[in-house]
This record gives sequence, C-alpha cells and structure tokens, in this order.
Amino acid sequence: MRSLDVPGLGPVSRIGLGTWQFGSREWGYGDSYADRAARDIVRRARELGITLFDTAEIYGFGRSERILGAALGEERDRVVVASKIFPVAPFPPVVRQRWAGSARRLGLDRIPLYQVHQPNPVVPDSVTMTGMRALLDADRIGAAGVSNYSLGRWRAADAALGGPVASNQVQFSLASAAPLDDLVPFAEQEGRLVIAYSPLAQGLLGGRYSAANRPGGVRAVNPLFGTENLRRVAPLLDVLREVADAHAATPAQVALAWLIAQPRVVVIPGASSVAQLESNAAADGLGLADDEVAALTAAARAFRPVSGARTLVDGVRERLGR
Repeated sequence: MRSLDVPGLGPVSRIGLGTWQFGSREWGYGDSYADRAARDIVRRARELGITLFDTAEIYGFGRSERILGAALGEERDRVVVASKIFPVAPFPPVVRQRWAGSARRLGLDRIPLYQVHQPNPVVPDSVTMTGMRALLDADRIGAAGVSNYSLGRWRAADAALGGPVASNQVQFSLASAAPLDDLVPFAEQEGRLVIAYSPLAQGLLGGRYSAANRPGGVRAVNPLFGTENLRRVAPLLDVLREVADAHAATPAQVALAWLIAQPRVVVIPGASSVAQLESNAAADGLGLADDEVAALTAAARAFRPVSGARTLVDGVRERLGR
C-alpha cells in the first residue's frame, strides 16, 4: 500500500478505512457487525498495509471509537488513528476533556490525528486551536486537523494554532470535485493532507443506481440520488464504466484511483465486509493513465447536481404521478 509522509504522523496510507458505520445503526449493520465483521475488516486492513483509520466521538455517540479501539487491539499504537471533536463549546478545557473521552474509548494515551469535526459558526478558531495547541505541546496528539473547512478558514486555523494544521477532511469525489480548485493545490504546495470522505458518494459512483433504479434506506434522502441528479450523473458514470472496463476493474475502484491520483489526497471509504475492503484497497494498484484521469476530471467538473430543495419537489411530483 502506497503512503504519504505527513509531519507528526509518519506514513499515511493512500487508502484508509472510515468507521462511521461501526457504531451507527442507521446503516443497518447491527450489533453482530460490530462484534465480528468490524474486527475482521480491521484485521484484514492491517494485513493489506492500511495505516489510516478514521472515527469521531459523534459516530454512534462513541461506539465507533470503542469498536475501532477494540478491533485494533495491540495494533492501535502502530497506526494513524484519526478522531474528531464535535465543536460544541470548544473552549480549551472542553477540548482537553473531550480528547480524554476519545482517548479512553480508543484505548490510546496519544491520538495521532485529532480533528475539529466542522467549523463552529460562533466560536473562532483562536479559541478552539488554543486547546489543540495545548494537546500538541503535551504530546497528547501527533497532529491537529480540521474537517469541512474552506481554504480561508484552514489558513485561519493555521494562524490560530501557531503552526500547520496537518489535514482537512472534506467531502470529495468525482461527484463532489470542488476541492480540486483550492484545497488540493494548497495541500500540495504546503505538504498538507486532504482526506476525502464519502469518496464513492455513498455508492453513487459504484454504478448500480440510475433514475430507473433508485436506492432506499439512508441513501434515499441524499439529494444526489434524486431522479434528476441520477439523470445528470449518467455521463459521468459512462466515463467511469469505460475506464473501469479498460482496467478490468469496478467503477468504484476507478473512482478511488482517481482521487489518489491527485497530489496529497488520501481516501477513507467505509466497508461493510472484508470483500468490500479488499476491493477498495485494490484501487491502490490501479494505475490510471494521464488521459484517463483528465477524462474523469472533465466529466466530474461537468456534473452539476440540482439542489436538495429541487430534489424534494421532484420527489413530491413523482409520488403524485406528475
């Protein structure tokens, strides 16, 4: 597994494992998944050379952290565990308290990457990053990161921390390609990390769904799976399938390979089974040609999804038969 070197973290595998689903019942995996499948997935991830494991205190209200820590076992000190603080009243004493809760659940004395889950619209980063700075100085974390930050706020967080904020975890995929314009060039220039979450757009880029075959469950409320957006994404999926056929790969693998073809980008897809994890990891060995990357990028930029409000209106019309 290829990796990127990140100050404070060491080698970070280009393909990691997102563990939101480990403790969240909305994905329908249940307790048996947490007890057995999660452990098997994490063990296989380590065998494949995956070193990045992402979680958060809010995932399952701490269950994801507990499940991940237990699944990693003695390996937990040998990998890059990334967790996140949900920034409600993120004053320095609260940051320290919430870090302690995450560390206890993970079974760690030091969390390699500790991230602010999203920007607080009221509390400035000069407050939050004071707490993160204290954790850095005490060697309680290896690096500070952020999530869902604009480039301007990422830079502001740098200034507030008094040093580089190592990473920014953002929604990034062929269906949500905006980070190409600013976050990726910044990360490349500054030696930072862009961590792509939802890299398969909740399965949209797997190529299974269309306007005639919409998903149910959690995905049904995602505007990307509205009828109009499924029509609009069809040209992108056509390019994705064409490249996949040329490599005897799946569309999902090509979608991941496109992301890690970008400089300083790593991905954290989830996995509901060992087989899915292995399929995701295989994308690391999928060498896309420059013209294939360019074609996928052009198709991604051409995809213009409609808003959630428009999707809701379309859904009502469909139910009314209009």
